[in-house]
Amino acid sequence: MKIGFIGIGVMGQAMAGHLLKAGHDLYVYNRTKSKADRLVEAGAIWCDDVKSIATTCDLIFTIIGVPADVESVYLGEDGLVNHAKAHSILVDMTTSTPDLAKRIYEAGQAKGLQCLDAPVTGGDVGAKNGTLTIMVGGDKEAYDEILPILELMGQTIVYMGSAGSGQHTKMANQIAIAGAAIGMVEALAYSKGAGLDLETVLKAVTSGSAASWQLSNMAPRIIKDDFNPGFFIKHFIKDMRIACSESKAMNVDLPGLELVLSLYEECQKRELENCGTQALYKLSLIHI
Repeated sequence: MKIGFIGIGVMGQAMAGHLLKAGHDLYVYNRTKSKADRLVEAGAIWCDDVKSIATTCDLIFTIIGVPADVESVYLGEDGLVNHAKAHSILVDMTTSTPDLAKRIYEAGQAKGLQCLDAPVTGGDVGAKNGTLTIMVGGDKEAYDEILPILELMGQTIVYMGSAGSGQHTKMANQIAIAGAAIGMVEALAYSKGAGLDLETVLKAVTSGSAASWQLSNMAPRIIKDDFNPGFFIKHFIKDMRIACSESKAMNVDLPGLELVLSLYEECQKRELENCGTQALYKLSLIHI
């Protein structure tokens, strides 16, 4: 099977690498060609544009920046839906809007294609280790067909239902992360203010009821003064804005999410948007 992969960023680099290591013929495209160099050196085949991927591959994965990019890659004149081979399966792993996922699905159906929305969570660590959680929306038959491929990239793979369901589930995930992130940051800020040793604090709190992925994975980075992105602040802001918009459309009030979003928007104003989400801690440092 010829597999295409569009979006060779922090996540896509590692995810595509797992497909290549498994022996699949891998065709790659990224707006910045140099980011795909490592994969090409390992045996992937470079394609010059989205259309070339579409006309070559039977299964295509995308993980790109924002919904506008997703719409262009899938529904644009030179996009995947217009040029993919009949019966191809297109899988968007970007965190995008449920409505766009439904529109892509419907456009694909009209062309004899299967389109799945399959956003992921687990960050750069999960991508590197092949332990991502993948939440999938779309037709169950298409999901079943590509499950062995998804298992090369993820450890927990869940079929959520019809088109858009994967994206709705990812919103629930991001809402939970928002709460965990602010809790982790404020716990460290408080501990620093109290003059405690932060590594010792982590030993104490990560084995009890306060334990979380954020405390186990992001807090050690903060202690090491490592604010490099496993997940960009700018992308998390995008996700939270989608979740806020969707919740308002459903008449669901999420004041906690809105608060955390406002704090990350303050990070953006302080030019921290290209840092990892753990850089929220820097706001607390202003007052310590």
